[in-house]
Amino acid sequence: MLPQLALHILAGLTPPEHEVRIIEEESQDIDLNEECDLVGISCMTANAPRAYDLSEEFRKRGRKVVLGGVHPTLLSEEALQHCDAVVVGEGEGVWEQLLKDLQKGKLQRKYYVPAPSLDRYIPMRYGKGARKRQFNIVPLMTTRGCPYSCEFCCVSDLFGKKIRHIPIDNIVRALSEGQSSLYIFLDDNIMGDPPYAKALFKAIKPFHVEWIGQSSISFAHDTELMKLAVESGCIGLFFGLETVSEIQLKRMAKSIKQIEGIEEAVRRVRDMGIHFHASMVFGFDGDMKSVFAETLDFLNRNMIGSASMNILTPYPGTAVYDQFRKERRLLTADWKYYDHSTVVFKPRNMSPYELQEGNHWIKTQYTKLSSILKRLRGNLSHPLLYMVINLGMRKTVAVDLRRLSRLANGGFSPPAYRITEEERVKETVLR
Repeated sequence: MLPQLALHILAGLTPPEHEVRIIEEESQDIDLNEECDLVGISCMTANAPRAYDLSEEFRKRGRKVVLGGVHPTLLSEEALQHCDAVVVGEGEGVWEQLLKDLQKGKLQRKYYVPAPSLDRYIPMRYGKGARKRQFNIVPLMTTRGCPYSCEFCCVSDLFGKKIRHIPIDNIVRALSEGQSSLYIFLDDNIMGDPPYAKALFKAIKPFHVEWIGQSSISFAHDTELMKLAVESGCIGLFFGLETVSEIQLKRMAKSIKQIEGIEEAVRRVRDMGIHFHASMVFGFDGDMKSVFAETLDFLNRNMIGSASMNILTPYPGTAVYDQFRKERRLLTADWKYYDHSTVVFKPRNMSPYELQEGNHWIKTQYTKLSSILKRLRGNLSHPLLYMVINLGMRKTVAVDLRRLSRLANGGFSPPAYRITEEERVKETVLR
């Protein structure tokens, strides 16, 4: 799990007379009976059911609960059925007013300020448990907003289409407080505004930190930007490649529309000493069953350092969700399955199980020790980072195998999920 910022931002916005305790459930236990005046829960779609359960348990104990995050923002009316108030969008601009209303006993049902100013410096204090869990990697964010409207993404709905900047002086101040030597920038595209990014990298270079972040592949065209990124401490970047299908690339309005162009960009990034992590998505309407073998060949041929293999997930608020709902292709509205790893819709050119099994197959093949060691020779700039990421990915294969077993044995709730006898044989051999 990547470290998150939302609750730490709220803690930084909270006046000092209030005591704040942040619990990250992945590594800490929740005490439902702990005395407090307000419980704030941030959630995404896949963990929304868990957030709703916790909210209701706290409310049974007389606690006021406010929900926020991606899912409550997109489905605020649904979230309001389980809590006392919802923060829609960003916390800046509303959190302090919410606390004042709480003290007066006049908590509103919904709080929302579109595109709040990011100029204010918000101090972050990360708990020891979270820092230990994330190898002491500290999250930061320099921009919000995205000008693109990808069919499977809701970032522009959450943060707006205009890129907004946190003052570089604020980032410098955060680094000067010296909480870590390793940072992750959570921007959806830290290179999205090249002039700002270049100024940022020049400003943070003197701190001699290391950092990773997310970027569009077009970053590879700007030699100066790449050089400045490396000099400022960039050791790895997450790139949303999504697909190796040129038809799909053109349909998605990608900046690079030919495989040859992507391969050249990969080489340029790797030659600069930056670990290249690719995010791949399977299940687009143009995907055939051959997409898994084609993608595996692309990843190995180009010595891609590491890769996330995701199943297309039609999150509420996205164009693909609206399309699948209109076409009656959604298999379930149980949000806990909307996790990038479970098929929740009817693919166009394969069965749900074939998509699920294909995703597991490519993960298995890509994370074989022989494959990892073979690709290592093309990723010697940061060998420790390379091995940590890839060995960590190997552990997810066992989780996927258990998921496949549940599907084959009827353990998945949507009634449209049918397993053929041929697929049962495949699943038995896989085990």
